[in-house]
Amino acid sequence: MAEKNFTITAETGIHARPATQLVNKAGQYESEVSLAYNGKSVNLKSIMGVMSLGVGQGAEVTIKAEGPDAEEAIQGLDEIMKQGLAE
Repeated sequence: MAEKNFTITAETGIHARPATQLVNKAGQYESEVSLAYNGKSVNLKSIMGVMSLGVGQGAEVTIKAEGPDAEEAIQGLDEIMKQGLAE
């Protein structure tokens, strides 16, 4: 299992466009990938799940991956997050 923590820096948080980018990227991996925020965890391959978290600016989130390509998944999602969404 691999995981990484992020602080959301985007003014609008994780809204529709970045959520779609994250879901699309997560879908490229065989591993189970989840996004945890505020005590809740959702499947990062589900746009409805990600949007239901209501992640705003300044939020602390954790992305976890478990499976054969977990490290690769975390690295790929890290690239998406660092494109102006989080640090």
